[in-house]
Amino acid sequence: MEELDGEPTVTFIPGVNSKKRQMCFDWGPGEMLVCETSFTQKGKSETVPGCPFIHIIRKDIDVYSQILRKLFNESHGIFVGLQRIEEELSGKSRKTQLVLVSKNYRSVIRACMEEMHKVVVATKDPTSGRQFSTQISILSAVELIWNLCEILFIEVAPAGPLLLHLLDWVRLHVCEVDSLSADVLGSENPSKHESFWKLVTILVLQGRLDEARQMLSKEADANPTSVGMCRILGDLMRTMPILSPGNTQTLTELELKWQHWHEECERHLQDGTFASSPHLESLCKIMLGDEAALLEQKEHLSNWYHFLVTRLLYSHPTVKPIDLHFYAQSSLDLFLGGESSPEPLDNILMAAFEFDIHQVIKECSLTLSNWWFVAHLTDLLDHCKLLQSHNLYFGSNMREFLLLEYASGLFAHHSLWQLGVDYFDYCPELGRVSLELHIERIPLSTEQKALKVLRICEQRQMTEQVRSICKILAMKAVRNNRLGSALSWSIRAKDAAFATLVSDRFLRDYCERGCFSDLDLIDNLGPAMMLSDRLTFLGKYREFHRLYGEKRFVDAASLLLSLMTSQIAPRSFWMTLLTDALPLLEQKQVIFSAEQTYELMRCLEDVASGSGRPAHGEPDARQLQDDDIETTKVEMLRLALARNLARAIVKEGSLEGS
Repeated sequence: MEELDGEPTVTFIPGVNSKKRQMCFDWGPGEMLVCETSFTQKGKSETVPGCPFIHIIRKDIDVYSQILRKLFNESHGIFVGLQRIEEELSGKSRKTQLVLVSKNYRSVIRACMEEMHKVVVATKDPTSGRQFSTQISILSAVELIWNLCEILFIEVAPAGPLLLHLLDWVRLHVCEVDSLSADVLGSENPSKHESFWKLVTILVLQGRLDEARQMLSKEADANPTSVGMCRILGDLMRTMPILSPGNTQTLTELELKWQHWHEECERHLQDGTFASSPHLESLCKIMLGDEAALLEQKEHLSNWYHFLVTRLLYSHPTVKPIDLHFYAQSSLDLFLGGESSPEPLDNILMAAFEFDIHQVIKECSLTLSNWWFVAHLTDLLDHCKLLQSHNLYFGSNMREFLLLEYASGLFAHHSLWQLGVDYFDYCPELGRVSLELHIERIPLSTEQKALKVLRICEQRQMTEQVRSICKILAMKAVRNNRLGSALSWSIRAKDAAFATLVSDRFLRDYCERGCFSDLDLIDNLGPAMMLSDRLTFLGKYREFHRLYGEKRFVDAASLLLSLMTSQIAPRSFWMTLLTDALPLLEQKQVIFSAEQTYELMRCLEDVASGSGRPAHGEPDARQLQDDDIETTKVEMLRLALARNLARAIVKEGSLEGS
C-alpha cells in the first residue's frame, strides 16, 4: 500500500462531540450518513443521545452548483466525442484534433468563469458573491494549468514556437493590462497619465512590443526632448528577432540575429543613450533580460511564471523544452526570494515544467475540490499515449480510476447521473461493474425517471438490473392500486410469482365489482400470459367473457369447462365459474352436452364437499349468512344442471334416432 501524502482533512459536524460519544456511519455511493450513538467513549450506554440528528456528508458538493452543472454537461459532450473519434485519429491529423479537443475543454471553463463573473456583479448577497469569486479563482487556476499542459504535453511545441505559446499563455491569464490600456488611451493626454509608464512597462514585460512602440510615439509627440530616445528604443523593439509562425528561418539563424540585436541594446545602454530618461533606461534593461531590472518590476509581473516567460523572452528565446524546468525553478526561487513558500498552484505548474505528468495529476487530485479536472485531463493525455505505462496497484489504470471517481460523484446528483453512465461505459475494466452497482441505487422517484434507467439497462443487456427495477415499479403500482401498471411491470420483469399475485388481485376485484379493469392490457397479453398459470387463467377467463359478449355461447361454454377440468383455475374461483355457467344453462338452446354437464356436476360436488366450515369456533351472523347464500347457489346450480342434463339427453337421443 502507498502511504498518504499527508493527514486527511478533518470535517467538523455541528452539535456532535466525537470525544465524548461514539459515532456510527454508513457509506453511500456519493455521500456518508453520520449519527451519534447512545454510547460514550468509556462504553457506557446513555438513554438520550446528545445530538438526535442524522447528518449527510457529501464528498462532492460542486455537482449541486447550477453554473458548474453547465461545465459538466458541456464537457460530457466533448468527452464522448473524443472517445468516438479515437479510431479515426492518426498522424498529424491526430495531434491537431487532440489540440482542438483541449481548446474546447478550455473554452467551456472560460464560459463558466464569464457566467460566474456576471452573477458576482449582479448578486446582492455578500456571502454568495464571495463563494462565486472563490470558484472563479479556482476555475482560473484550472484553466491556467490545463493551458500549460496543452502546450507542453499535447501541442509538444519545439524550441522557438515554445516561447510563442508561453507568451500567449501569460497574456491570456494576465489580462489586467487591457483595462489599464483602455483607461490610459481614453484620457486627454495619455503620456501624462499617472499609469502611462506602468502600461508601457507591462506591455514590454509581456512581449507586446508593437503596442509599446505605439505608446512611446505618444510620449515623443508630447515631449520633444525624448523624441530621439523614443525612436531608438522603438527601433530596438521593432528589430527584435523572434520566430513568427510563418517564418522559415532556422534556430541557428535566429540565435545569431538575436545575439547581434542583444549586443546593440547593450551598446546603447553602456553609451548612456537613455541616461536622461530613467523610464526608457529601465525598459532597455528589461529588454536585455537583466534579472535585477526584472525583479524590480515584481508588482507588474504579478507572479513567478510571468517572470519566467519574460526572462526567457529576453534572455533565452530559443529555450528547449528539456531545459524549462531549470529556468522555472530558478525563476520561482528568485521571485519568492525566500520570503514565502510555494503555493499548491506553484507546485503543480513546477511539476508540469518538469514534464512530470503523474505529479501534476497527483497534486491536482489533492488540491482541487472535485474530480472533473483530473478525470478529463488524464483521459486526454491518455489519448496522447502519455500514460500507457502507468498502472495502479489496485487493478485499474490511472485514467479509468479517475473517470470512475468522477462518474461516482455524478451519480450522487438527481439528474447528472445520466452523464455518469457514459463515463462508466468508456471504462473497459471496471466500468460495467461500477455502473451496475450505482444504477441500482438511483431513487426511482417518478415513472419517467424509472423508464430512463430501464432504457439504459436494456441497452446494455443488464438483465438483473432490468428485473430489479421492474419489480420495484410493480410493487409501487400495487401499493397505489394500479393493477394494470403492476401487471405490465411484472410481465416485463418476467417475475412469475409477482404476476400470479397481481392476477389474483385482478380476480378479487372482479369478484367484488363484477367487471375487469384495464381491459386493453388483459385483452392483449398474447404470449405473455404463459408467464404463470394464474396469468394464463386471467387471460382465458377474460376471453370467456368476450366470447359470451359476442354470443358465441358454444365456444364460451367449452372454454369455461376447460378452465376447470385442466386445473388452471384456482379452486377458490370454481364457484364463480359455475355461477358464470348459469346463464348458459338457462339458454333456450342446449349449450352444454350431456358429457359436459356431467363434468360440471362433478366440479360442483367437489366445490360443495370442500366448502364446509371449520369445526372450531362458533360461527357469527355474517358467516351464517354467507353459508346460506352459498347453499342457495349450490341448490340453484344443481337444479339448472339437472334440467340441462335432461334436455341434453333428449336432444342427443333424438339426433341418434334420426
